Formats: sequence, C-alpha cells, structure tokens
Amino acid sequence: MDLVKLTEDLVKSIVLNEDSVSVKEFPTEEENVTLIQVMVAEEDMGRVVGKDGVAAKALRTLVQTAASLDNNDKFIKIDIDKF
Repeated sequence: MDLVKLTEDLVKSIVLNEDSVSVKEFPTEEENVTLIQVMVAEEDMGRVVGKDGVAAKALRTLVQTAASLDNNDKFIKIDIDKF
C-alpha cells in the first residue's frame, strides 16, 4: 500500500484548500522508521491537527495501521507543518 498516497488522501479530505497539500516521504537514520512530511496551508493547520491533536493522532493511527496490514515492520512518523 502506498502510505504517502493514503496520507495525502486523508489530509485532503479534511482541508479546505486541497491544492496546498504536499505529502512527501523521507528516509530516516533509524532502522525501520519512515518519516512522512505533511505540509498544509496555514488556515488548514487547525483542521489537520484538531482539538487537542485528536485529528493528527487519528491520522497517525490510520497510516500506522495500514503499514502494519502490509506485514511491514516499519514505524511511520508523520510530521505536520504549514507553509
């Protein structure tokens, strides 16, 4: 499963400005750890993070679960930031 595409689709489903969403995957120095960086417009940051970080936590849980379903031992870190 393409975790970057899944992350992008999930984020685009909750933001107002879908064209400003950028999702990229970066390798890390840690073994079996992948970093997915999500960039959104400043006005959409609250929607993606959610109250008390609930939306961001849910996003991380869904993507990590998808990685686990692929019998993948990867740990996924998702970094959310604004332009």
